[in-house]
Amino acid sequence: MNILLLGSGGREHAMACKIAESDRCSRLFVAPGNAGTASLAKTKNVDLDPMDFTGIHAFVLSNDIGMVVVGPEAPLVGGIADYFASESSLRGVMVIGPSKRGATLEGSKDEAKAFMMRHQIPTAAYRTFTLENLHEGKEFLRTLQPPYVLKADGLAGGKGVLILDNIKDAEKELQNMLKGKFGEASSKVVIEQFLQGVELSVFVLTDGKHYQILPTAKDYKRIGEGDTGLNTGGMGSISPVHFADRSFMQKVEERIVIPTVKGLHAENVNYKGFIFIGLMAVAGEGGELDPYVIEYNVRMGDPETESVFPRIKSDVVDLFEHVWHGNLQQTTVDIDPRAATCVMLVAEGYPGRYEKGKVISGLKQVEGSMIFHAGTRLDEHGEVVTNGGRVVCVTSLAESMPSALLHTYQELEKIKWEGLYFRHDIGQDLLKMMI
Repeated sequence: MNILLLGSGGREHAMACKIAESDRCSRLFVAPGNAGTASLAKTKNVDLDPMDFTGIHAFVLSNDIGMVVVGPEAPLVGGIADYFASESSLRGVMVIGPSKRGATLEGSKDEAKAFMMRHQIPTAAYRTFTLENLHEGKEFLRTLQPPYVLKADGLAGGKGVLILDNIKDAEKELQNMLKGKFGEASSKVVIEQFLQGVELSVFVLTDGKHYQILPTAKDYKRIGEGDTGLNTGGMGSISPVHFADRSFMQKVEERIVIPTVKGLHAENVNYKGFIFIGLMAVAGEGGELDPYVIEYNVRMGDPETESVFPRIKSDVVDLFEHVWHGNLQQTTVDIDPRAATCVMLVAEGYPGRYEKGKVISGLKQVEGSMIFHAGTRLDEHGEVVTNGGRVVCVTSLAESMPSALLHTYQELEKIKWEGLYFRHDIGQDLLKMMI
């Protein structure tokens, strides 16, 4: 079967590696892909915009594509699954990704919170505001204890959440957001109660009725050491998360995963794909950790995929086929018990302004680790050059998280380009918790 994977980041490179391993995959096309996906066996990059549904339509028909795997959120929120379902020539193509209605779980923070309330899924208290009721928003802020959490309702590239300690700053930023700080994405803003705890990500693969829980992960959003500075698309990730033990995951499954999947099914939402559940583990009575949902995403996370997918030993194309046919309960997901650690190497200036086109050296010197390309391309001389803010990540597997981290940091030192930056403290918070 020929497969088309949409996207160009590290998430898609990690997914492409697993898809290309499958005996079910004859040829893999990645649109538009990057320098990493270009080097994979059976794989070819194609110059297609993931939002160009008409162009994708033509490509699918002319290349006998049997499955389309959607990596990023924008095509899902834009309704690519609905587009395929509406075109008679495309209805036989398996699309791994939810319908537009299902994608509102990520496309609208307000809709997601309302869904959680309807299905009694634990989450922080909240209210949603527009520019018309800005005054009420400021009044609501004053009923809360700091820090104050402001979330753009729509898609903002992972940068639409502000956590502020000062009420004056919170009021100012609420006004800035509603007046277009994040464009149309912040025309509505969700203000919610701050939850004190430790974040982690849980990933679920679902056919809309049945589900399989994938490995847990923790990512690191801030640009600076010690989780300081601006939010980014992610500076690294760890899988698994040690405190997400059997007892904790039982709570996650019973209180969150099952009500989420049942809720989608009860509301007749066509959902065939991933659910990324961003959680806060909050200490409850007796010190036990209780899970609360911070957010839903409707695709795999990035850079969590770069530590989660290397731990999946099952044939992912076989899993995707079970998703499409609605019989995911007939299979299981085989997980590598080893720990995976991923550290992202980024361009100087990111997440602000940065330069592209810097020649990258040392990639072939890395040993015993995986390199996933996020923002790269091949120049006219065949050299790998930077083509984004987050450029490459290095992932290692080992029997323990400390060993995996040590190897990752040893190997990433071999990679060079002008202005390279990375965080030196990925995973250190979890290591301290383990002591």
